[in-house]
Amino acid sequence: MSDVIYDNKGQLQQIQSGLLEGEQIIAVYDAIGAGTGFIGLTNRRIIIQDKSFVGKRFAITSIPYSKVSSVSVVSNKSWAGEFFSSGTIVITVGTHQHEVEFRGVEKTQHVHNVILHYAA
Repeated sequence: MSDVIYDNKGQLQQIQSGLLEGEQIIAVYDAIGAGTGFIGLTNRRIIIQDKSFVGKRFAITSIPYSKVSSVSVVSNKSWAGEFFSSGTIVITVGTHQHEVEFRGVEKTQHVHNVILHYAA
């Protein structure tokens, strides 16, 4: 577990508590923006916490890599061509899109690359 990348120990522990037998965590990244709490990547699936439900309810959504039809990196460029300090990943599963925004484009790129690796 020492090579697991994570932003928040509580989020990591939440993912650890729901692992399947033989499942290993790759990374857990805190998300910014409305609705999403974090994204976790394991060797079997993508786990997204969505806090956008009414009444302080939230959902933990598991997406098997085999169900991902596309993954996109969305980043803002300023008029000078410099990247801002955040990036967004969009994961398409069937007709539904899961959008997660991160602090730092490096996290966005890492999530994108891990999903491509396991979804291929």
